[in-house]
Formats: sequence, structure tokens, C-alpha cells
Amino acid sequence: MFFVRGLARISRSRYARGRWVYASSGGGVYSNSPQLIEQSNHFRSAVQSSQEVLGCRGIYTWVSNAISSVGQQAQIQSSSALEEPVDPFSLVADELSILANRLRSMVVAEVPKLASAAEYFFKMGVEGKRFRPTVLLLMATALNVPVPRQLSEAAVDKLSTELRSRQQCIAEITEMIHVASLLHDDVLDDADTRRGIGSLNFVMGNKLAVLAGDFLLSRACVALASLKNTEVVSLLAKVVEHLVTGETMQMTTTSDQRCNMEYYMQKTYYKTASLISNSCKAIALLAGQTAEVSVLAYDYGKNLGLAYQLIDDVLDFTGTSASLGKGSLSDIRHEFPELRAIVDQGFDNSANVDRALEYLGKSRGIQKTRELAAKHASLASAAIDSFPENDDENVQKSRRALVDLTQRVITRSK
Repeated sequence: MFFVRGLARISRSRYARGRWVYASSGGGVYSNSPQLIEQSNHFRSAVQSSQEVLGCRGIYTWVSNAISSVGQQAQIQSSSALEEPVDPFSLVADELSILANRLRSMVVAEVPKLASAAEYFFKMGVEGKRFRPTVLLLMATALNVPVPRQLSEAAVDKLSTELRSRQQCIAEITEMIHVASLLHDDVLDDADTRRGIGSLNFVMGNKLAVLAGDFLLSRACVALASLKNTEVVSLLAKVVEHLVTGETMQMTTTSDQRCNMEYYMQKTYYKTASLISNSCKAIALLAGQTAEVSVLAYDYGKNLGLAYQLIDDVLDFTGTSASLGKGSLSDIRHEFPELRAIVDQGFDNSANVDRALEYLGKSRGIQKTRELAAKHASLASAAIDSFPENDDENVQKSRRALVDLTQRVITRSK
């Protein structure tokens, strides 16, 4: 559960210690993978970022209303209000609703068939949990920085509104990239369901599903280019490369690699954590945060993404036998050497699936995976605790909500 930290701030040294402890405990996947942490020495002030051409063209008149709404909800000036738990999704619910409507308008295509395919998972009721946009909108508020006092109130409002619009654009781009990856994954996995309904490839065929995914990526690229920020463009372009690399790693996994924890974690970073980590960093860069703070935002997203996928794989194992082989079998292999022969044979044979699940049930593999997820959740929480001091109530609420998400991720049951 979320532990209340009150107004006391935890020093940056705690975050550094947390990372050292993980490295010492065998988290070698990072020590040999410098590409997992990409630091930047370039940053801009909030004013410079906000004065750039507004990304995601369109009238964002609702932005100021959303900001005002948040402000009105945060008028309770008491320490007890600062310490009470917050629901991350409720905190940005109104903004998410409008963002969902905007996404539906962004994926409209000229060809009716392509339009139906592209909007398939953006329709009301099948948008999913909208986990990534929630994280990014909360991160935007959590990293809010005051604008220069010498500016007029009207100028301050204009800059704040434009900055929020650009950060919302990152949330939209991220969701389009995410959905595109799901469409492509379903084709590769020959999946027949997604989000409780028939998968797009099952309903409309593989070719149209692939084209719909490509179309979403192209729309994401157009929105990304409109931000006119080369560092942010580079970050999210790298994400697309990582998604392809991760899926290829999963498709071509050898029996040795399937038993290699480092390989599994690298693939997990590419397929899941890269998108949320680099998007969080993009939010920080647009806000004009320093390189140090941008890396903290990246670290939060990376560790949250890893924890999310680890639990996802646990739920796959505990919920069904169909996805056996998706996770790493290295811990179980050491407990049951005879399992190696089954891994070498593969899991096309249902008898092998049953035998492997039997070994899994006797091992501590599930428990160890949950423990590793909890460790990454703790590192994500420590990254938030290391953010610069900010007494603004909205900022405090958003930071607590981001910490709360780390616990929701590792305690969820679906």
C-alpha cells in the first residue's frame, strides 16, 4: 500500500543507495547495457520550451479549464489534505476523457476500411486502462515549475496552457505508438482477442491490422514533428526502434536465451519500459527541467515499466498456460535441472506446457518475480522522492499519485 510521506522529503542519497543495492543484488542487466539510461546535457527553461511552436495543432481551449479544475479541487489548505491518499486515475479523469476524444479525431483516415481499423481500439469502451497517458499527465504536473514573476498574469497563463498542450501531445503520441505495437503484436502472435473483444487481425485480417498499426505510427510521427524539439523527437524515434528490437528478440529466442534473465530483462525493457521511460523524459524536457531531473523522470518510467511487465508475466503464468515461455525460466531451471530438456524441446507440445507448469508450481519462480517487481517499484518511487522540492499542492498530489501507481502495478490481479 502507499505509505504517506507527509511533508518530509527524502534525500537524493536514498535514491542513489537504492540503485546501488539493486546493482549489488544481481541487477547486472543494467551494468552492461548503457543504452538503458540515456542522459542529456541539453535543457531549456520553462519559458523557452513554452514559447516554441505549439505541438499537436488545434485549439486546446480545454487546457486552461482542466488546469483551473485541478486548482479548484486543491483548495483545502491543511496538512491532512496533503497527506491523504489520492486516486491517480481520478486526478486526471477529465483530462483523459478529452484526450480520448482528441485521439479519436487524430486517427481518422480517408479510406473507410483503414479508418475503421485505425480507430478500433480508440472507440468508447475499448480504450483500455489508459495507464500510460495517466502516468504522463501526472508526471507533467509533478514536474511543474514556476514561471518568471516579472511576466503578467495573462502571459503566465498563456505559457502554462501552451506547455500543458505540448505535454498532452506526448501522452497522445505515446498512446498511438502503444496501440500500434499491440496491433502488430497480435498479428505476430496470431491472437484472437484483445481488451475483451476480437483482435483486429481476427476481425479484419492480418494485412489490414498491419496497415492500421503503420497508419497510427505515421500519425504519431506527424504529431511528434509538430513539437519541433529534436531531442524529444530522437527519444520517441528510439522507442519505435526498441519496440521492433524487443519483438524480434522474443520471436527469435533460443533455448539458452530463454533461460537467461539478462536477456529477458533487456527484451522487457525494449518491449514495455522504453516507451514509458522515454515519454516521461520527454515530459521533463518540455518542462525545461535539468538533465538530472529528466533522468529521474526516465528512471521512474523505466522501473515502473519493468515492474508492470514482470507482474504481467506473473499473471500470464498464474492465469493461463497458453503463454508459457514468455517469461524467463532461469530460476526454475536451477531448481529443476530436468526442466532444461523441456525448454529445449519448446512448448508447442501441450504435454511440455503441463510439465513446465508443474515445475513452476513447485518452484519459487513466481515469488521471486514478484520480489523483483517490488524492487523496481521501490526504485521508481525513490526517483519521485528525489525530485526537486516543490510545495505546490497540485504538484504534491501528482507526485503521491505517481508513487501510488508503483504499488498498484505490483498488487494488481489483472
